[in-house]
Amino acid sequence: MTYFTRATAAAGVFLAAAGLLAAGPAQAAPQLHGNRLHLTITRSGARADSGRSALLRCLPPHGHPYAAEACAELTAARGDIDRIPARKVFCPRIYSPVTATAHGRWNGRMVDFRRTYTNSCELRARTGSVFDLGD
Repeated sequence: MTYFTRATAAAGVFLAAAGLLAAGPAQAAPQLHGNRLHLTITRSGARADSGRSALLRCLPPHGHPYAAEACAELTAARGDIDRIPARKVFCPRIYSPVTATAHGRWNGRMVDFRRTYTNSCELRARTGSVFDLGD
């Protein structure tokens, strides 16, 4: 009877481990192939077509001057631009508003981001490399 109990327990442990192995990779692996954002920056008062834009894709990172850095920051923030840690920099107190928008998908979730910042220094300090589209 003891052998039957041990064999049953071993079979239960094996089945539980097999279930974890089957479910583990599907949950842990981010779906980077669908991670793409259309990014735009426009200055207040400027023509709508005078801004800068890029299509950031993350597998492999391209379409953006700092694609690898932007993808890494977005991955760490789980695709939420507001969760990117602010950089500690000194920005001048010059009022020259810029609006940043991001539309697309990140890990199957729609992203619809729009914020206006006091100036481009504040934009980069708050969003890291994501909206660093070059000059």
